[in-house]
Amino acid sequence: MSKKLFARTTLIALSLMLVACGEAPSGQENTPLATVRIETVETEILSIHSELSGRINAPRSAEVRARVGGVVLERTFLEGSDVKKGEVLYRIDPAPFRADLDSAQAHLRKAEANAMQARLQAKRYAKLIESKAISHQEYDNAVSALRQTSADVAASEAAVARAKLNLSYATVTAPISGRIGRALVTEGALVGENESTPLALIQQLDPIHADLTQSTRELSELRKAFSTGQMQQVGHEQVRATLIQDDGSLYPLSGKLLFSDISVDPGTGQVIVRSEFPNPDLDLLPGSFVRVRLEQAVNQQGISVPQRAVQRNSAGVAQVLLLGVDDRVAQQPVQLGQVVNNRWVVTGGLKPGDRIIIEGLQHARAGEKVLVDDTPSSYAQVIGQ
Repeated sequence: MSKKLFARTTLIALSLMLVACGEAPSGQENTPLATVRIETVETEILSIHSELSGRINAPRSAEVRARVGGVVLERTFLEGSDVKKGEVLYRIDPAPFRADLDSAQAHLRKAEANAMQARLQAKRYAKLIESKAISHQEYDNAVSALRQTSADVAASEAAVARAKLNLSYATVTAPISGRIGRALVTEGALVGENESTPLALIQQLDPIHADLTQSTRELSELRKAFSTGQMQQVGHEQVRATLIQDDGSLYPLSGKLLFSDISVDPGTGQVIVRSEFPNPDLDLLPGSFVRVRLEQAVNQQGISVPQRAVQRNSAGVAQVLLLGVDDRVAQQPVQLGQVVNNRWVVTGGLKPGDRIIIEGLQHARAGEKVLVDDTPSSYAQVIGQ
């Protein structure tokens, strides 16, 4: 009996082992598929922008200078304040210029008296020459004296005008309206003795300019895209400019493109692009480093994908995971442009209708089947908005 029981026990154990070995393949076939979310590629109108760097510059800047020599008697402006065109800024001692004006006016009166005498004499000689009471030489001398005294009157009038001008220069006024900086001289300073002396700087700050630099390579690529019809050019009046301040924050007011320079800097191979921004609160100051995003072109048949959908292989090649008709994963290299609204602009490698994986990439493997989750993700909802 013990032998029969042992044989029976051995048979049962072998049967269980065979059953266990037979169930292993079926267990592997029941391995759950990776779940992913996808996005179907569609064409859309994309604004193509260029992000350029540069500095803030005042549209108009005037250096106030002393145009006559003298001692500064008074400064009438408040440093850092707004001034109007024609507003008095400095007063230079006017006494020497008043004396010069008085002297010039005296010379003018003398010249006018001489001219009157010469005119009367020429008039009398004109009658005497008809009766041959005087010689032609005497008459010619009288006419010449009249012309000479008339020239002296004109020279004296010019001297009076110059003296009045110098006297007016003793009162230094603002040549433009704008914000004035610090005073460069103080009361009692001798200015303009041998050359014009700078007194202050006035700058217009609203609106304000951002002078940017763009490489000729970027311009050539844009022109090529325009010529092939891949992109449409945006008119200067329609180009929207977004300013990125030196701390990375966006300036709340949008600007516009004014012009692109027609000459290239031979040292850098770049051209100047000027944009204009409102500056009501004077947040933008001349000399500040900024970056500006210019929407220079429009792609009517653009393709973009979420940034999170793009991976790079060991060689640094950008690629996305495509889903075939049988829901199998395939790797697809893509050519990328710039980032617009947190999405990569794809310039090659994808076509409308392609299904790309945007979530669950870490579980998807090339050649394997996956399960597509059609439930809208939080990311998709944000994009849909």
